[in-house]
Amino acid sequence: MMKMVCVLLFWSVALGLWAAEGEPVCPSGLCKDSFSKYWMVESESPDYHVAFSGDTCEIIAPKGLTLWRKERMEGDVVIEYDACVMDEGKPGDRLSDLNCFWMASDPRYPDDIGARMEWRKGNFLKCYSLQLYYLGYGGNYNSTTRFRRYDGNENGCTDEDARPPVLKEYTDAEHLLEPNKWYHIKIQNDGGRVRYYINGELLVDYVDPSPLGFGWFGFRTTLSRTRIANFTFK
Repeated sequence: MMKMVCVLLFWSVALGLWAAEGEPVCPSGLCKDSFSKYWMVESESPDYHVAFSGDTCEIIAPKGLTLWRKERMEGDVVIEYDACVMDEGKPGDRLSDLNCFWMASDPRYPDDIGARMEWRKGNFLKCYSLQLYYLGYGGNYNSTTRFRRYDGNENGCTDEDARPPVLKEYTDAEHLLEPNKWYHIKIQNDGGRVRYYINGELLVDYVDPSPLGFGWFGFRTTLSRTRIANFTFK
C-alpha cells in the first residue's frame, strides 16, 4: 500500500513539473503566473490596475486601455471568452464599454501589433490607424452597441469624415450592458464571413468583400472595472 502511495506521489510531482515546463496550467493566460507571457497592456493612463483570482483577470482602466493577446491569428478562427463589467459603486466602476478588436494589424508594421504601442498609448482615436474588426458592446455610456471594420486610414485619427462607417448598431436595452452580469462572447471568422455572438445570440453576421486574413485580438475598454476569463482561440 505504501509503495502504491509513493508511486502516485511520484507521478503527481512529475506531471506537475511537466505542466510547468510544457503546456501552461492556465492556457487563457489570464492568471498571475502566465499573464505576461500571453498578454500585453496598452494603456492611456499609467494608473491602470490588473488583479487576478484563479483564472479570472480584473482590469481597472482609468482611461482607454487595450489588452492585446500576443499571438498573431491567421485564417479562419474562433475566439471565445467570458467577460463582466462590474458596477458595485466602487472606485473605477462604470457600466460601459465591453469592447474588442480582432484581426487587428498596423499597415505600417503588419508583423508587429506592438510596434507603435508607445505612439497609440491606449488612445482610442489612434486605433483608427489599424485594420481590424471592432465590436463596442454598451459603448458611449452604455447607449450603443456597434460593429465597424477599420481600414487602417490614419487620417481617421484626426478627421471624423475619414473614419469607417457603422455597419451594425443596436440601441435597445436588450442589447446593452447589465451590471455585474457575465457574458459569453464568441467570434467566428470563416472565409469572408464575420460573426459575433453574445450569450448565444448572433449580433453581427457580416460578409466582408476584402476579409482581414490575419491579425491580433485586443480586449478594449475605458473608464471601467472589468473581469475576463476563459479566453480561447482556435
